[in-house]
Amino acid sequence: MTFDPNLVLFYVSNIENSTHFYSELLNVQPIHTEPDYAMFLLKPGLRLGLWSQNSVKPAPTIFGGGSEFAIQVVDEQTIDELFENYQNKNFRMIQEPTNMDFGYTFVTCDPDDHRIRFFSKK
Repeated sequence: MTFDPNLVLFYVSNIENSTHFYSELLNVQPIHTEPDYAMFLLKPGLRLGLWSQNSVKPAPTIFGGGSEFAIQVVDEQTIDELFENYQNKNFRMIQEPTNMDFGYTFVTCDPDDHRIRFFSKK
């Protein structure tokens, strides 16, 4: 059996707020929207979906904050530039740029507390 994971879904409380947040975060517009759903193309073959938690079946019992969506960037300078850019947009930062075992990193959260980690490998 073969399969190709190609979609990450986040359940969100306000689709408009979350769509705006991810448009700012990713610097792209969604490729598809509905009243309760938005989809972003992250790269060929990988999409991010935002789904209104009120429309999900079966209904979710756990919401944001229990995992991370990680985005690798080229170098430490890019980490610092992204951090400053997002801080200037009043994104909620929960970890400032720091060195960890795997590389240089920071973490921000979306409006529903889904964690987004940016990192550059050592």
